Amino acid sequence: MSAVIIVLIILVVLVFIALIKTIQVIPQASAAIVERFGRYTRTLNAGLNIVVPFIDTIRNRIDLREQVVPFPPQPVITQDNLVVNIDTVIYYQVTDARAATYEVASYIQAIEQLTVTTLRNIIGGMDLERTLTSREDINAALRGVLDEATGKWGIRVNRVELKAIEPPTSIQDSMEKQMRADRDKRAAILQAEGVRQSEILRAEGEKQSAILRAEGEAKAAALKAEGEAQAVRTVFEAIHAGDPDQKLLSYQYLQMLPKIAEGDANKLWIVPSEIGDALKGLSGALGNMGPGAPSPSFTKDVPAARREEPTVD
Repeated sequence: MSAVIIVLIILVVLVFIALIKTIQVIPQASAAIVERFGRYTRTLNAGLNIVVPFIDTIRNRIDLREQVVPFPPQPVITQDNLVVNIDTVIYYQVTDARAATYEVASYIQAIEQLTVTTLRNIIGGMDLERTLTSREDINAALRGVLDEATGKWGIRVNRVELKAIEPPTSIQDSMEKQMRADRDKRAAILQAEGVRQSEILRAEGEKQSAILRAEGEAKAAALKAEGEAQAVRTVFEAIHAGDPDQKLLSYQYLQMLPKIAEGDANKLWIVPSEIGDALKGLSGALGNMGPGAPSPSFTKDVPAARREEPTVD
């Protein structure tokens, strides 16, 4: 009885194992290669799959998502015989699980070696300066070669990126000195341009100020001259309208004589020769006024210390 129970237990275990091997669950974005007696049979896609237990075996499970593989720095010689270390990153995706399993032994290693050889071929035709400034061109050329070569392996190279391009230390020092000299040169040029522009603006400002000042002075002088001319015209018109005779002019002339003598700087006052004519005209006017008219005194307004008679040589 115990032997029968043992046999039943063994059969249950075998059935359970067979069920486990029969039902294969493949995750999303994955694939599995099935072989029957060592020969490729089919590719299992995502979901629940049934295989023949103990006859069909799972050879390989492949992730179909895009993969990122960084490669270590590789020494590459440029056209001008300089060694640079270049880091690369490959973005690839398996499109055919069967080809990726049977067409190449290790597609990761194959992609790495193909990347190194292609990179050396591309960089060998460029000098250091072009290498440092042509990353996009290098990426495009490298991606084209890799995509063409890996197509038969069931792999698509989506993108190739150069992480870093490291020239030798001596070259880096020389490049830093050159960049520093270029920056100093640009700074000196900008400073000189700023000083030049400042001087130009200052000169323009002084020029405009001088022009405006001269225009203001010219306008002021014109207005002043115009005012004086207007005053003279007004006085002349007033005198002309009053129609003065010689007697009035003589009287006004005598009234102005004391004002001529005013001032501390006048030490000597010479009586002009025209005063005789003025006195004659004024005496005639007083004679016509009659015997009872008062006789004016013309000498009282003139300071005694400064009154002198005209001399005749």
